[in-house]
Amino acid sequence: MSTAVQARWDHIAAELRCLVCQNESLASSNAELALDLRRELRGLIEQGQSDADIRRFLVSRYGDFVLYKPEVKPVTWLLWFGPFVLLLGALVLALRLMRRTPAESAPLTDSERARVRQLLES
Repeated sequence: MSTAVQARWDHIAAELRCLVCQNESLASSNAELALDLRRELRGLIEQGQSDADIRRFLVSRYGDFVLYKPEVKPVTWLLWFGPFVLLLGALVLALRLMRRTPAESAPLTDSERARVRQLLES
């Protein structure tokens, strides 16, 4: 494998997720499926396919899950923008709770004052 092909392979394999290990890249995983995918990736590169074509092929075959950084499209909006929406909602809720004035307590009646006075003196 030439240096240029190896560099392309390293770059693409680092951006792909191992479908078995999930928290490892395709390049670092030792799973059987990862070995097969690495072999297939090398074959696609040697066939002269572009990086974009290779990614498209793998996404069509395994879904967006195979990419560590999936494209921004309606299907992945929740993934990309969900944390920001949750953060914004939490900020709005926190502001509303901070602005809320505590309810005023009703003044004590004469009998309640007498009872409190009695309790304090005993």
